[in-house]
Amino acid sequence: MSKTHNRWSIAAAAVGVHISIGSIYAYSVFSRPLNDALGWDPTDTAWAFSIAIVFLGLSASFLGPTVERIGPRRSAFLSASLFVAGLIVSGLAVKAQSLPLFYLGFGVIAGTGIGIGYICPVSTLVKWFPDRRGLATGLAIMGFGFGALIAGSLIQFLITQTGLAPTFFILAAIYGCVMVFSARTLEPPPAGWMQEELSAKAANGKAPKADLADLDSFAALKTLRFYLLWLMLFINVTCGIAVISVASPMAQEIAGLSAAAAATMVGLMGLFNGIGRLGWASLSDHLGRPLTYTAFFGIQILAFLLLPHITHALIFQLLVFLILTCYGGGFASIPAYIGDLFGTRRLASIHGNILTAWAAAGLAGPLIAAKVRETTGSYSGMLIVFVGMLIVALIASIAIQFNIHKIRKQTHS
Repeated sequence: MSKTHNRWSIAAAAVGVHISIGSIYAYSVFSRPLNDALGWDPTDTAWAFSIAIVFLGLSASFLGPTVERIGPRRSAFLSASLFVAGLIVSGLAVKAQSLPLFYLGFGVIAGTGIGIGYICPVSTLVKWFPDRRGLATGLAIMGFGFGALIAGSLIQFLITQTGLAPTFFILAAIYGCVMVFSARTLEPPPAGWMQEELSAKAANGKAPKADLADLDSFAALKTLRFYLLWLMLFINVTCGIAVISVASPMAQEIAGLSAAAAATMVGLMGLFNGIGRLGWASLSDHLGRPLTYTAFFGIQILAFLLLPHITHALIFQLLVFLILTCYGGGFASIPAYIGDLFGTRRLASIHGNILTAWAAAGLAGPLIAAKVRETTGSYSGMLIVFVGMLIVALIASIAIQFNIHKIRKQTHS
């Protein structure tokens, strides 16, 4: 197998894993059937998703070193085992009408499997694509975003045709097959991978910049740039999730969209989320990650400022879609950014630690949006609060560039 074909096969396997675990974002399709069939309150079912996101972040953080130690293939098998087991336990919980068991299955077990499955293919791809890190991670994480688009229709069909509990069992079988098949392909690159090609590019002035440092996860935790990255991801995700959580009623209140038109907009938001993951991450290979993140926050500050005053339905929706591309692009570009700043030797561990920002934002975003909306009585006040947060993120993105410049200057002095 040629080197080029080999690494693209591994990219395809990474997409397979991420499409499977990305189905968690289609959880809302389960909400009403669970409420109707079992008599659970909407808050009860919503907690299952929140628990899954929290355990995603925790497992990615605490099990990052394990992923590095056992390698991508066994990590992907472990992810598949936990994710499938979680879905099976969820189905059994529905049969038993047990909410605690459902939290255990969907929230704790499946959430842990998702966290492991999220970091192991990404850290592997960064090592296979030293010349196109953004493109590689964008492909995989785009798969996570598009997983919800595929799963939504599939889940709805299965519930209608087979019932609620059997749907979980069928999904476990489908995703188990996809993830196991994908896991068999995942492997780290050989030592010195692409060194000759990169050396030739360096001779022609076309090689990517050398990594700023080569640190383990503990050393990374002692650096300012780690916490700046964490803050940037936290704010980007908080603002994005907040918009996702209130998109339909906000569009109806501000731009006067009908309920049906707002529902269509919500569906398209998933598409632009996925497009942003691949598009922005690929662009970051050319712009550089620091400038890309500065662009994210500059664009979103302008978009959030304009949204309360846009009553034209099409322009309003375009601004929302633009925000969603930045939201997705932030996820997809962060692994490559981590590689640039800390090296790839312990990328899974450092990426896992950074992803605790996702877990925190998954809880904070909807809560902040709901609280500010309740306090101010309008979505305009909510958007202004997020403008303030995005300004902080913009300052952090500029500060990290000064930090990078200072370290490079010290290294070359």
